[in-house]
Amino acid sequence: MYLAKTPRFIQNLFPNFVWNIPSADKEVYLTFDDGPIPQVTPWVLNELAKYDAKATFFCVGENIEKYPDVFQQVKDAGHTVGSHTHNHMNGWLVADNKQYYRNVRMCARLVDSELFRPPYGKLKPIQAQLLQRHYRIIMWDVLSGDFDPNISPEQCLRNVTKHTKSGSIVVFHDSIKAKESLTYALPRALEYLSNAGYTFKSLTPEIATTMQPLGITA
Repeated sequence: MYLAKTPRFIQNLFPNFVWNIPSADKEVYLTFDDGPIPQVTPWVLNELAKYDAKATFFCVGENIEKYPDVFQQVKDAGHTVGSHTHNHMNGWLVADNKQYYRNVRMCARLVDSELFRPPYGKLKPIQAQLLQRHYRIIMWDVLSGDFDPNISPEQCLRNVTKHTKSGSIVVFHDSIKAKESLTYALPRALEYLSNAGYTFKSLTPEIATTMQPLGITA
């Protein structure tokens, strides 16, 4: 079970996580989880380039090691990167928290970034307490659902166009599992949001840190 739009009360429960970047300007923060992989990520980069869109890629460390050239393409295109653990580890299912920290750190060293998104958005409170001392924990307020085989590509697109507003952090996945819905929804979402006057920006630790004291990114 997941929600396409993260409710305010959930965001308020975790005030040290970054859920969105409120702005008076029409800006959207597209993010892509689980890559980089050659079957999907270069296609995503091409689609983003059509709109001069910058995004943030939360990478899995073992994929970086398998496909360093694809990872380099992401950086060369001017996008930002963050850790998504080394092995796409679910924090709720890890018995040894030290093992989880090591897995996060392995990937963080590869991406050389303070940005971190937990796979599945799942962290134990004790894990979050330690990680937020070293990383900006980036969540989202709009989830496309492209990973879900039980919803149509059309619904995936509607999830984005219906819920995205200025400052939204939107989740897509550059993965094989998400490819069918992603290849339908991403070009259409980019066109729709661009026509609505939005620009597409990448996240940085500085942006996340600057916005945090406002108390709106919680």
